[in-house]
Amino acid sequence: MLNNLGPGSSVLMRGLKQTIAPGRNIIANTYYSTSKSAQSSNPKTETTPVGKGKSVAPETVRTKRRELSGSKYESATYELPKWKEALGEFVISTFNLDMDKVRSGPIAGSYYYSICKEQGLQYEDEPLSQTAKFFYEDLKLPKTFSQWYQITILHEWMLFIRMRAMPFKYGKNYQQKLVDRTFADIEKRLYDEMNVHSGRITDQYLKDFNSQLRGAVFAYDEGFFTGDAALASAIWRNLFGGRKDIDMVHLEAMVRYVRAQLYVLSKLSDREFAMGEFNFVAPDESVEILTPEQEKSLREKVVAKYEALDANPNTLPSDRSKFSYTN
Repeated sequence: MLNNLGPGSSVLMRGLKQTIAPGRNIIANTYYSTSKSAQSSNPKTETTPVGKGKSVAPETVRTKRRELSGSKYESATYELPKWKEALGEFVISTFNLDMDKVRSGPIAGSYYYSICKEQGLQYEDEPLSQTAKFFYEDLKLPKTFSQWYQITILHEWMLFIRMRAMPFKYGKNYQQKLVDRTFADIEKRLYDEMNVHSGRITDQYLKDFNSQLRGAVFAYDEGFFTGDAALASAIWRNLFGGRKDIDMVHLEAMVRYVRAQLYVLSKLSDREFAMGEFNFVAPDESVEILTPEQEKSLREKVVAKYEALDANPNTLPSDRSKFSYTN
């Protein structure tokens, strides 16, 4: 477990999960706006910003790539046929596959990327999600592809922090799967949504996005280990693009938001996190630090849950893990 999330971790926090923090405090965010953004129901030709200082030639958005892929296996409603499930379990047990490594694909590359992507996802002719409203309406961020990317990598960085606390070979694998899926999805979105059909231009954009990712992660890491002032500076330079007219209240809200997510992540065991038992705290919810009694009770419930799961002879091979649930 991450025992220390760095200076400033005592800011407003929300309880760990919706069912585990007694007396969790959910309040109306003072920066929350209920007004709907002006939207158009008709596609139009425009120059769409993609990378920093770059734009694509006039285009008409053709396909919305909301889903991660066209694969039915990533659909939330798809159920694997029983014979395929049985065959998979047989292969896992027969060849003694390391499910903690195999699981990094569907968990980090699919689920964790999907929740990062969704935070700032927006389309011109669709209403914004509650989280997207926070970023685009409350914080007044521009609705561009590049801005969506900055929102996404901020959330990915927070997951990187937790992944680094996992056993090295697994944590590294989880991070790589998350990054690989990010750029695979961006390449498809550039083609489908931005009409970037030139391989050379696509490569240029991907290199630019890769540089943005590396720079943002370095800046956020420095802020994470240094303090809230440095973290606020990193958020201002990356998420807000270094704008001089930024409202300090908005910057404070983002620092609180980030610290809240990191606190929740710090209270998850390796087993819980590796199995995908995490989602981001909504911007209009607050977080309160657990008391020692609440934390002890939570830990006991987690231990009891996984001890029973590991001891059950009927637990499927794909559901087993060597990750610790006591850390």
